[in-house]
Parts: sequence; C-alpha cells; structure tokens
Amino acid sequence: IPEIEMPSHSEEVLAAYPELGCSGQAYKDSDFCVGNEAVFEFLEKVLTEVMEVFPSKYIHIGGDECPKGQWKECPKCQAQIKKHGLKDEFELQSWFLQQITQYLKTKNRQAIAWSEILEGGIKDEVTVMSWLGEADGVDAARMGYDAVMVPCAYLYFDYYQAEADNEPLAIGGFTPLKKVYHYEPVPKEIAGTSAEKHIIGVQANMWREYIPTFDYTIYMDYPRTAAMSETKKKKKE
Repeated sequence: IPEIEMPSHSEEVLAAYPELGCSGQAYKDSDFCVGNEAVFEFLEKVLTEVMEVFPSKYIHIGGDECPKGQWKECPKCQAQIKKHGLKDEFELQSWFLQQITQYLKTKNRQAIAWSEILEGGIKDEVTVMSWLGEADGVDAARMGYDAVMVPCAYLYFDYYQAEADNEPLAIGGFTPLKKVYHYEPVPKEIAGTSAEKHIIGVQANMWREYIPTFDYTIYMDYPRTAAMSETKKKKKE
C-alpha cells in the first residue's frame, strides 16, 4: 500500500514546486496550500500515477503532523475556510482530505490516513491508522470507521528494544520484545461491543532517520516483528 503524504511532510515537493505552498518560496513551506486549486490538480495527477503502479484497494494519504500555522497567515487558505463555512484550520484540513478521499473513491479506491484525520471530523469512508495511542482507533471504531492499531508506545520499531547504553542509536522510546508480544489490538473500552469489528489489524512502523543500513533495519525489526505477528494470531484464535 503506497503512502503519499499530504497536506504536510511535503517539504521535498514544495522545494521543487514552490508555487504549491502558501509562501510560493522554495524551502519555506511544509504544508500544501489548500486554498490553491493547482494543489488538487497536482495531487490528483500524482495519485493517478500511483494507482497505475499499485493495484491495492487502499491508498494511504498521510494526514499527520500538520502544523497549520502557514494556513492561518495565508489569504487563499483563509478564503477557503470562509467559502466552505469551516470553523478553523482543523476543519480545513478535514475538508482538504475529504476532497482527496472522494477523488480516490471515483477510482474505486479507499483512503487510509493517520490519526489526525479525526481532528476536524471525517465524513467519507476512510480507514484510520491510530498511531498517537489507542484513543483515535477507539473513536473511529465507535463512529463506524475501520481502524488499524499502530500505537507508537507498542509498535514503533525504531524505538530502543533494550537499555540504550547497550544499543545502537535509535530515535528514543522503549519497546522491548515482551511489550510487543503482549499488546492486545482490541482496546478494553470496545471489546465485546459492535465497534470491535472495526479494529481490523495492527501495523508496526519502522522510520529510518536513525537506521542507515539494511542490517540495522533487520536488527531493529526482529524478533519484534515475529512477536507482533503472534499477537495478531492470538487475536484471531
């Protein structure tokens, strides 16, 4: 399943196409200017090309860690808020992502997005990846949306897996094998309720900022990946 980050984590795109950012200057923006119609045209072209390469039902559209500060100062973004009767920049982000999910839907694909897609409310069918903790997955499931549990405290494998003094450099955190193995994907709040069926799985994340080699990646992934697989297996049984 491919992931195309939006509206933030897009510095590399905006360095090459600065006209798609709020300032119009290279190396200054991290968010797409969601008041600029050219942004939607650009992203639709990108997603169309991606869908030609990847036949998966799901397309990940990001949605995480968007600071929104540039939108507050951008006349085009503020005009978009006024035009669509939105309350604030959080609803602007949700409106933006809704345009993308609707486009994917016309191509018979379904969007996946990180926890933050819930911040301003969601309306279209979308699968939520709950990474900030379990609460977003619980909220999504209760609203009838599918959720994949990816809580960073349990399933971020770029975290240390033993005492830091004896380990290669990692981004931080502490996720030992035992903690991964005993993770239960269905939170107690919704276990046995109708919302439980919307917890459709788990995912481990491996971000590579501090992990420069393949051997290092394997070291960080295993045996924790095996432990996660066992957790999922136990849930099925």
